[in-house]
Amino acid sequence: MYRYFLAPIWLILLASCAGDARREGVNAINADSLLRNISILASDSFLGRMPFTPGEKMTVDFLEGAFRSVGLAPGNGGSYTQDVPMANIVSKAELSIRVKTPKNNFLLHAPDDYVVWTDKTDEHISLDNTPVVFAGYGVVAPEYGWNDYEGIDMKGKIALVMVNDPGFWNNDTTLFKGRTMTYYGRWTYKFEEAARQGAKGCLVIHRTSAAGYPFSVVQNGFNAARLQLDSRGENISVCDAIGWIKDTVAERLFAAAGLDAALFEKANQRGFKAMPLNMGFSTSMRVQSVYDKSVNVIGKIEGSKRPDEAIIYMAHWDHLGTGTPDEKGDSIYNGALDNASGTAGLIELARAFNSLGSKPERSIVFLAVTGEEQGLLGSEYYIANPVYPAEKTVAVINIDVLNNFGATRDAVVVGLGQSELEDYLKEEVKKEGGYVVGEPSPESGGYFRSDHFNFAKAGIPALYAGSGIDLIGKGKAEGQRLKDDFISKHYHRPSDELTDDWNMEGAVQDLGRLFKVGRRLAFDTHWPQWKDGSEFKAIREKQRTGN
Repeated sequence: MYRYFLAPIWLILLASCAGDARREGVNAINADSLLRNISILASDSFLGRMPFTPGEKMTVDFLEGAFRSVGLAPGNGGSYTQDVPMANIVSKAELSIRVKTPKNNFLLHAPDDYVVWTDKTDEHISLDNTPVVFAGYGVVAPEYGWNDYEGIDMKGKIALVMVNDPGFWNNDTTLFKGRTMTYYGRWTYKFEEAARQGAKGCLVIHRTSAAGYPFSVVQNGFNAARLQLDSRGENISVCDAIGWIKDTVAERLFAAAGLDAALFEKANQRGFKAMPLNMGFSTSMRVQSVYDKSVNVIGKIEGSKRPDEAIIYMAHWDHLGTGTPDEKGDSIYNGALDNASGTAGLIELARAFNSLGSKPERSIVFLAVTGEEQGLLGSEYYIANPVYPAEKTVAVINIDVLNNFGATRDAVVVGLGQSELEDYLKEEVKKEGGYVVGEPSPESGGYFRSDHFNFAKAGIPALYAGSGIDLIGKGKAEGQRLKDDFISKHYHRPSDELTDDWNMEGAVQDLGRLFKVGRRLAFDTHWPQWKDGSEFKAIREKQRTGN
């Protein structure tokens, strides 16, 4: 009888051991501690975690203590921080733009019609009947055979440009990537290109579906403090005035120029030529600038065999501070999901790695960066001044907003098709009986809107996994409804707060998946690669080979 029972018991024990091995480290990720740390980071006392405010010091002090408590060593030599020199620029703009045309004059009103600011540190910025040019999408992309500025001198003019890419509205995959946004579709690119063209100003025409968020999101920043990296002594061109304008207001401008909304469609066509609107804008801004330092917070687990090879988990600790009160009078932008959740997730991942029976062979770095909400500034500075050289950085895994509405069958990869890291994630999700999909709205350009993008531009394979929507027991429709509800009602608003109805099963699930990807890399000798067709592949190959 004994020998008949031996095989089943052995198989049960083997299965149990295999299950334990797969769960090793994952079980250390705890929903209660995750919520506790989110509640601290997103509390009113942290004042929205804006750099250069008392909220920054509270955040950094908390993170240093949390990193120590979960066993992380200082990640920057003997320090847990990396100084990031910045300029804090407050633009106090007039509340109107005076529009002058050959036939009549009228006013545009801020922030209802437009939002404007400057990245310059001059004390006074003025536009005095500055000519306005409709420049299509404001794109110069030789690889796509596209140049919206061809044949026009933009020096001293204002570029009025559309958000997103050519091909978006017609879903034409022969124009750029159709509805999937490229970097040329990002508003940050459009400001940069306008400056390169010598423009005095650039206003991006807002459309919610093309931008990925409502106009209220940009209105929140009107006349608020904005940060940028301290570029004193560097020869960097920027426009005097930059900002956003409503699409309906742009149509009013077209009408005043004797044109109509058909101009939007013309801008989608190859060979479109920028069109002067025969009108001028006048307005001004008073500017106050303060130079100071913010910090990135860095902790590490040093590798046991290849300590010079680093795997970086990253999240941004900052949010928007205090600003325009909402309908309830709340002026603190707590940023509970965006991104206290991801920052707290770093602490859970660190605890998970330190719970392993064997120390990782490669170093695991936990990087909480500053200034993401101001334009990915902390990660930009880190890449320019890396603590762990790019050629020795194996991969970056970015966490920006965790799932607070329950476990899902699916996992979302933002920018699907970029690197082998997503294949690692697919394998782990498949073991759970789940599946991986791309982001549901690639037209919003999510791959270019978070800190991993600066690492990708430096050639480092970067994984950015978002929350799934296929809720277990509730389905996709409910998951999509909850995600849409966050974007429309709470994203970049004071109402992004921790509430009693948060369900952290999905957050723990997603952190576990990302942990398993990093655990595999930590005990491997393989270097994950960019996939064929990725715009970052050649950068990495040159970086690794030196050719």
